[in-house]
Amino acid sequence: MTQPTPAHGVEQFGYRQELKRSLTFTDLLVYGLIFMVPIAPFGIFGSVYQGSGGMVALTYAIGMVAMMFTANSYAEMAKAFPMAGSVYTYAGRGITPWVGFLAGWVILLDYVLVPGLLYLVAAVAMNSIISTIPAWVWLVLFVLLNTAVNYMGIEMTARVNKIMLVAELVVLAIFLVIGAIAVAQGKGNGFSFDAFFNAKTFTWPLVLGAVSIAVLSFLGFDGISMLAEENNQEARQIGRSMVAALLLAGVLFIAQTWVASMLVPGTDRLLAEGDPAGTAFYDAANVASGAWLATLTALATAIAWGFANSLAAQAATSRLLFAMARDRQLPSVLAKVHPKHQVPVNATLVVAGISLILGLYMATRDDGISLLSTLVNFGAMTAFLVLHVSVVNHFV
Repeated sequence: MTQPTPAHGVEQFGYRQELKRSLTFTDLLVYGLIFMVPIAPFGIFGSVYQGSGGMVALTYAIGMVAMMFTANSYAEMAKAFPMAGSVYTYAGRGITPWVGFLAGWVILLDYVLVPGLLYLVAAVAMNSIISTIPAWVWLVLFVLLNTAVNYMGIEMTARVNKIMLVAELVVLAIFLVIGAIAVAQGKGNGFSFDAFFNAKTFTWPLVLGAVSIAVLSFLGFDGISMLAEENNQEARQIGRSMVAALLLAGVLFIAQTWVASMLVPGTDRLLAEGDPAGTAFYDAANVASGAWLATLTALATAIAWGFANSLAAQAATSRLLFAMARDRQLPSVLAKVHPKHQVPVNATLVVAGISLILGLYMATRDDGISLLSTLVNFGAMTAFLVLHVSVVNHFV
């Protein structure tokens, strides 16, 4: 009972160790942060602002606390079953195999669609910046680039993740510093704590309704569990890295939305009409320091979603397909591991193909992004519910 679960523990469940164990706690933490995107609120700030009555920082704080329960459930199951597959594995082992089978398909709805959604959002954003290049060209470029990086092995993916995380944090730091200085100079709406609590607009139904939107920014920390068989330390590091990533992301989300809420122009219009163009955060950056900062934050959002976030999503999805194929829940060809790079090569290529086809198709629909977002949200929340039931059933 006092001995930690060994990192190299898949053999005790009847599997052979095939994936390369090379990821440290830092690698897992960076992966989780990249998957969540430290600057995720850039793209949905206006929607959360309207939904929360301007109390966007409070909304993210509540969302972080709520998701921490899910992170703890993942941590416990990752120690009990240190294998790839996430909720598919946890439900199958913690409840019964047929529940795991259903949970696997539910989470597939989330994971298989996520890369396509990210590619589409990023392609549209890049097209808005460089309109001479069609959105579908950007989508193809993002898919090819990420597939090449993931194909080269998990160590290559981890190195690229670190570089992208640093780049995102630099952009975020620039905004926070310049934004804070602008507020101190009297720009925008002035210094206030209205983003945390505004007695004029506060109601619990209002804030909790906005949490359901903001919580999308936290999705991705659970992807760390997909890398359990590539973790080179004890199994509990999976859970620790999840909790740490969630806490760090939550603090960053709260800080950036607080500063943006003090700068964003036209607050009355934003509360009444929302942000259909998705530019509220960039408008706040423009107030802080002009068009260059607005362009920088918009470009950072496009690259973070289209390259960094989707790179992590593609890696996680390929591991899910690998785990299900290994258990003969999917065609066995998806369980093939590259002899040199030690990655599920066929699963990686299949995810790339699905993302490409799905992204190109959804790009032709006016409701493509909203439809994919709805499906992803449904898959994620259902998977979290099954996870909690698995924890109760297995431990209690």
